[in-house]
Amino acid sequence: MTEPANSPHEAKPPAVLVLDDEPASVSLLRITLHGNYTVHTATTGEEGLALLAAHPEIAVAIIDQRMPGMSGTEFIQRTIEPYPQLVRIILTGYTDIQSLIEAINAGRVYRYLTKPWKKDDLRVAVRQGLEMHRLALDNLRLQEELKTANARLRVENTLLRRDARGHYSFEEIVGASPARQRMLDLAARAIASDATVLILGETGTGKELIARAIHYNGPRADKPFVSENCGAIAPDLLTSELFGHRRGAFTGAAEDRKGLFEFADGGTLFLDEIGDCPPDLQTRLLRVLDQGEIRRVGDNQPIKVDVRIIAATHHDLEKDVAEGRFRKDLYYRLSVFVINTPPLRERREDIPLLAQHVLEQRMAATDKTVLGFSPEALERLSTHDFPGNVRELENEVYRAHALADAGAMITPDLLSSTFVAVSNGTTTTNGSLRTAVERLEIQLIRDALTRHNNNQTRAAADLGIGRRTLLDKLERYGIGKSQHTTP
Repeated sequence: MTEPANSPHEAKPPAVLVLDDEPASVSLLRITLHGNYTVHTATTGEEGLALLAAHPEIAVAIIDQRMPGMSGTEFIQRTIEPYPQLVRIILTGYTDIQSLIEAINAGRVYRYLTKPWKKDDLRVAVRQGLEMHRLALDNLRLQEELKTANARLRVENTLLRRDARGHYSFEEIVGASPARQRMLDLAARAIASDATVLILGETGTGKELIARAIHYNGPRADKPFVSENCGAIAPDLLTSELFGHRRGAFTGAAEDRKGLFEFADGGTLFLDEIGDCPPDLQTRLLRVLDQGEIRRVGDNQPIKVDVRIIAATHHDLEKDVAEGRFRKDLYYRLSVFVINTPPLRERREDIPLLAQHVLEQRMAATDKTVLGFSPEALERLSTHDFPGNVRELENEVYRAHALADAGAMITPDLLSSTFVAVSNGTTTTNGSLRTAVERLEIQLIRDALTRHNNNQTRAAADLGIGRRTLLDKLERYGIGKSQHTTP
């Protein structure tokens, strides 16, 4: 028997099953719960099972333990598998202790109420049981959503790794110069080996791109590639970042934490700017390379890791070793396979190809098409030294593309003031082309500093370059060492 509590237009109330072989008890239970719930009643276990099958929305079952035929314990056992989320409340007499223990041992029993039960106790038990049922359903829903999300992430991860293999192929390292080819030949040889690789080169020469190409074209391609810039994080935090820590190892260590070595297990850890590592961290790195194990900060338990290390730096590590800033034994362990990334000024023939490649990527990303570079614009790019290397070239191409009209060509007037003509009558010299460029660059820098009262930030903005690039040029040309002090 089923008794609804609300009109069809109202929200459907929670459903409760009452199972008792005594009609008077069933009637009292129905009256007690009526008004708040949809009450389904049965006097035998078979009727109760039929109601559960017909009304899957039933959340709570109130079950009398002692019934002829199918007992409350049997009923519970037969509902556990088909209705795992059903909340079961047992009604039992004071003398039914053994039966109550059997019912509880049968599993999935939420509460028991002794006869004669009190109305308030019953209502509280049902209300709390419904809340438990709701939480169980929410948990089940979240588990299903998590399974779906994990399955989607696995698919996306597989696709991303496939894309990474393509994106970080050696064909993506654009150029045709002998210097580029020598670099790629060495990188290709490093793929087959599991030896540590040390990539040397100026900032912006693509050291991480080489590291990724080695990883994604090698046997570890399906495992993680983890990158960390050793010069971009405080030395006291870098050790914890790489090796992890135990709870309480230092102030703020509220829980155990894995380090990047553990996250990279089976794959590759790229340590950029390895030359900036403090001495104590150099010792820890040497232990990893020698023994293949790490220890979290604050822990004496060694953890085995299988990680290929690729390191990179713009430092002269041989000089740092000679002057005591870098461990000699660590340098030897890192430099098993050394790859030099040449600066753009040593591969000028690659500049037009790189500029066009960057421009095509920019056009694809912005849906703004231009006709490419004019011969004069390419000539000015090709004669520039690019102290910022590929990164500086990318920024210049982005700027020129932004300034150019859609469907038009990038002409010299769209380039930064650094990229000026050097072959007209006002700048022609008897020296080399590079000498002419350097003389003109020095003059432009001096003029900009004069216009902005030696303020480096404003002068750099006026020249269309970053302040770091300007500082590099000031140092390189020895311009006004006693003048350019304004930040």
